[in-house]
Amino acid sequence: MAGGMAALRQGGGHRLGSVAFRQQKWKSTVSVQAKMPPCNFVPEKYQSYSYERMLKIREQNVSPALRTFYKKPLLLHQGYMQWLFDYEGRRYLDLFAGIVTVSVGHCHPKVTMAIQKQLARLWHTTNIYMHPSIQEYAEKLTSLLPDPLKVVYLTNSGSEANDLAMFMARLYTRNFDIISFRGAYHGGSPYTLGLTSIGPYKHGVANGFGCSTTMLPDVFRGPWGGSNCRDSPVQTVRKCSCSEGICHANDQYIEQFKDTLNTCVPKTIAGFISEPIQGVNGAVQYPKGFLKEAYGLVRERGGVCISDEVQTGFGRTGSHFWGFQTHGVVPDIVTLAKGIGNGFPMAAVVTTKEIANSLAQNLHFNTFGGNPLACVVGAAVLDAIEEDHLQKNSEDVGTYMLLELAKLRDKFEIVGDVRGKGLMIGIEMVTDKDSRHPLPTEEISEIWEDCKDMGVLIGRGGLYNQTFRIKPPMCITKKDADFAVEVIHTALERHMRRVAAK
Repeated sequence: MAGGMAALRQGGGHRLGSVAFRQQKWKSTVSVQAKMPPCNFVPEKYQSYSYERMLKIREQNVSPALRTFYKKPLLLHQGYMQWLFDYEGRRYLDLFAGIVTVSVGHCHPKVTMAIQKQLARLWHTTNIYMHPSIQEYAEKLTSLLPDPLKVVYLTNSGSEANDLAMFMARLYTRNFDIISFRGAYHGGSPYTLGLTSIGPYKHGVANGFGCSTTMLPDVFRGPWGGSNCRDSPVQTVRKCSCSEGICHANDQYIEQFKDTLNTCVPKTIAGFISEPIQGVNGAVQYPKGFLKEAYGLVRERGGVCISDEVQTGFGRTGSHFWGFQTHGVVPDIVTLAKGIGNGFPMAAVVTTKEIANSLAQNLHFNTFGGNPLACVVGAAVLDAIEEDHLQKNSEDVGTYMLLELAKLRDKFEIVGDVRGKGLMIGIEMVTDKDSRHPLPTEEISEIWEDCKDMGVLIGRGGLYNQTFRIKPPMCITKKDADFAVEVIHTALERHMRRVAAK
């Protein structure tokens, strides 16, 4: 462990217990609030309803299922690239990107111009007619995927894409059962809720028949794993017997996967779906080599392999354009959403011609999928990623930020794990690193609120809502990363002083 942890140890070399550590007198090393990087964009003056009226309308006329963040919900007015502005003109660095959706930047000029031109030309025809943008986009998108993934079906959301992927898998294989990881999020529709394995999303009604979950190969929180297991610039501080390039934990998790295949599903299955890095669960990564072995086992059972790229796709992991490429696999079906449209509602399923043909045996129709506006936006997003070198930026800035955040992990006992790849980052908060018990929700919320008050918006995730999720627009800079890390550092120190004062 890095030298910074020396300050967390008592004489005799034993780490302080969680209570003793958190109650010790904490001396701040940050004397002033972090300075926000400059931005030359000036937002328009807010001219809509008052905050109080907006809040009242929200309470009376908007579904209570649509929850807001923070004690005092933000009323956002305008966005520009990595920045958001509220109704009073306050500026925030957006590190959550509309839940990993704003890929190239808020109101990116190229994307904005493309949709403005299309708005004046043609909004909608449905896909029963040809229009230039759907063919142009289909060719451009599939050129970025390896053979034989060359057929695209355009939809409107990630849940809808995963729903369709399940349907295709069952039609093609003529089998029914599908396996997903515990901790997975694949959508909130009645079909995909069977694949989603996070308690708060379960509503206690019948859903997702034929879906089984298997142990999540989490090398930080799971029973096996340690310091040489995952494809990330930052490894866990857990010790293990793995040597560099060899992950013995992987063998243990594969045995659990085999156990699921042997006990929970029939001899033949429809498929297996996984995110290359889990998103809602807090950027959880699997041991290197796990997916390659799991894909082989699934195909032996007659199943297809589905990669949910809703959060990991379009260059966000940095080293590759698609998350599955970081695992050295080629899936049979790929689902795309969120960053595909930079905030415009669109999604896609990409698969092989053989699997796609199974859907064509009968009628399957989507009114808005592949509409002219969506296809033009999707093409402009792909152009922006290439022209702005955003995949490379994700790798460079993401790696830099991960390494800087790892210094906070080494300094603070409550920062249990820093993980991720590119600009898909998780910071898991714990009471102490030995027990790995989740930090209480109220304490995490205080840190989270402090970050917001200092101008940084981050997400939350994990089975216990214990992980900060950092997944910003891919245009952020190293100066932005420095500001964000300093804000998080300050928020952590403030928290330690609060704890010490109790």
